[in-house]
Amino acid sequence: MQHRLLVGVVALLLCAAGPPSAARAAPPAAPAAAAPLCREHGVLEAVCTKCNPALIPVFRAKGDWCEAHEFPESLCPICHPERGGRPQADVSADGAPPDGTTVRFKTKDTARLAGIETVPARPSSGRTELDAPVTIVFDATRAAEVNARAAGVVRALHADVGSTVAVGAPLAVIESADFGAEQSRQSAAVARVAVAQANFRRFDDLHREGIAPQREVLAARQELEAARAELVSIRAALGMVDAEKQGAARYTLTAPIAGVVTRREATIGQLVGAADALFEVLDTSVMWAQIDVSEVDLAEVSVGQSVVIAVDGLGEREFHGAITYIAPTIDRRTRTAVARVALPNPDGALRANMFGRAAIAVNGDGGAAVVVPAAAVQRVGDTRLVFVRLADDAFEARRVRVLSTGGDGVAVGGRVAVGDAVVTVGAFLLKTETLKGSIGAGCCADD
Repeated sequence: MQHRLLVGVVALLLCAAGPPSAARAAPPAAPAAAAPLCREHGVLEAVCTKCNPALIPVFRAKGDWCEAHEFPESLCPICHPERGGRPQADVSADGAPPDGTTVRFKTKDTARLAGIETVPARPSSGRTELDAPVTIVFDATRAAEVNARAAGVVRALHADVGSTVAVGAPLAVIESADFGAEQSRQSAAVARVAVAQANFRRFDDLHREGIAPQREVLAARQELEAARAELVSIRAALGMVDAEKQGAARYTLTAPIAGVVTRREATIGQLVGAADALFEVLDTSVMWAQIDVSEVDLAEVSVGQSVVIAVDGLGEREFHGAITYIAPTIDRRTRTAVARVALPNPDGALRANMFGRAAIAVNGDGGAAVVVPAAAVQRVGDTRLVFVRLADDAFEARRVRVLSTGGDGVAVGGRVAVGDAVVTVGAFLLKTETLKGSIGAGCCADD
């Protein structure tokens, strides 16, 4: 009866405990920390194999046994003095297994039968980059929409889609009754200013001779200022359009920027309103590369970082630039943020909606980078893991940072060294083992 009770206690602790070789920095689990220690041997009293030898076969069967010191490996006070004779916590706060979590199989042949394969990690070329997809778009600061300045009828077209225009180049001629009325008002305002100015001078001269009172001079000045203000207002309104000739009821739409006409909505004889957009002109001498940066990689990306962009359809040609903007929001569907790079485009090779890849130069601090196959990198939430073979029956999970992707491998930084046997085929199986039941030493070992 006592033996079955102890076995039950061990099973409970193993399902709540961390793996035999879990990260040394991880804190002990709260339930285990509260349990009393064996004063003589310095381990949890409930699982002390010195005081309870009947527990030894249980730990041996789970592969959690230190032959040198005859304690369970997960809480051996000699091999792991930092654990204080207690098992590790189950998982880290981010939901991924702690760095150093070990998956141990029951026999050495189990890994072979499971089809697990490894390859040695190799050194990187020294250049650390993040790889991300790119979409080429127009520079929004170099785009212009040309509206009708006043309601009227289109009488002539001087540009079409594809036309290259300079600043001020004519696009269309519009005949407008409203524009003609404004010109008539301008003529009337000019005449009013001339009359008001003559009256003011006359009353001012009469006042100097003592004939006209001061109030008539002030009234003449007020009329002159009002006439001038009206003329300035009318000229400002007419200044928005380019009249074909003085007195004509026609005006010419002109290009506000140099570029290429990419849209024309006007046709001869069409009645247009002041709010109608008739032309779109785009300056393609500079284009934007919009890079979709993964949410988990954003910490590695900042404004000013160098970027090399290869565009589909342009062969081996590369475009160089620097990040000028990173969006403050994450796309809900793709979980990416947009980073922007301005690219000179003097020959027009870059076109909107082209796709490509961006290599973003990132810092490689925190350890030398090594290259592993893409299949070796497993993801748990925002954490990346690589499994390294320690023995024929033991594999250790190591947390890594992805520094660059592409080519024939992934450059990672962390505790993976050149020559380490990293798991490729079967890495997903090992990740699954570390996550069983929120992970425990017994749960990670093969039964």
